[in-house]
Amino acid sequence: MFTNIGLRAVLKSSAGVLRESSALCSAVTVKPWTCSSALLSGPIVSRVAGSFATPPPVRHYARVAKKRKTGPESHLSDLAPTMLKMDYAAVPLAQTTDDLVKRILSLELASHSDKLQIKKEQLIAKVQRDEHDRSSVEVQVAILTARIRNYQEHLLKHHKDKANKRRMLMSIDRRKKLLKNLRLVNYDAFEKVCEQLGITYTFPPEYYRRETRRWKAKKEFCIKVFKAVQKQKAEQRLKMKQSLASTETAATEAKMAETQ
Repeated sequence: MFTNIGLRAVLKSSAGVLRESSALCSAVTVKPWTCSSALLSGPIVSRVAGSFATPPPVRHYARVAKKRKTGPESHLSDLAPTMLKMDYAAVPLAQTTDDLVKRILSLELASHSDKLQIKKEQLIAKVQRDEHDRSSVEVQVAILTARIRNYQEHLLKHHKDKANKRRMLMSIDRRKKLLKNLRLVNYDAFEKVCEQLGITYTFPPEYYRRETRRWKAKKEFCIKVFKAVQKQKAEQRLKMKQSLASTETAATEAKMAETQ
């Protein structure tokens, strides 16, 4: 019984609200579907006395366009899109074909691996000793340089790619070893490779070890042992000199006795 009475009271109150909203809509002369949204968004005083309405929504027509983030320039950006791929560059028929076929065979529609192959050949041509040189230290450094720059460009976009980061660090270590050996063997070739490929060679850091009590005690003990060994060797040398001097004096005395 009580529940029926409560339901009737709720229905009566909702009907009263609907009547008031329709009266407001007729007073403001606004469409009924806009008046309902206006009542929900929040009332403000309109021109008609005793009525409420909402202003039209403000649209951001003068919003500033967002600037696209421009990343670093790619190491393959200097390759012209009209260049032919490696497989078709030496074919004379590819130079005289239709423009559409040339576009298909050019770098404009080529994959990233094709562009990287051409870039690698360009770097090799800068440092190779002759036309048939493919295994010298300079050529290996050029190949590793193209590979390292490709890894760096990839990791700028995908910084969580741990596998390629590991391959990049391994390639950097390999190139450092090759440059170090080339610097010791042929310094002129080392300077030429660094200048042509744009490599800045940095010397490896000095040996550093954290000083602990154990390391200090061990170092002091090693120094004491070294000094004791050096002292023992000096005594042995002195004894050897004395023995040699005594044998020389004995030999000279013997010769003097024979002559007399």
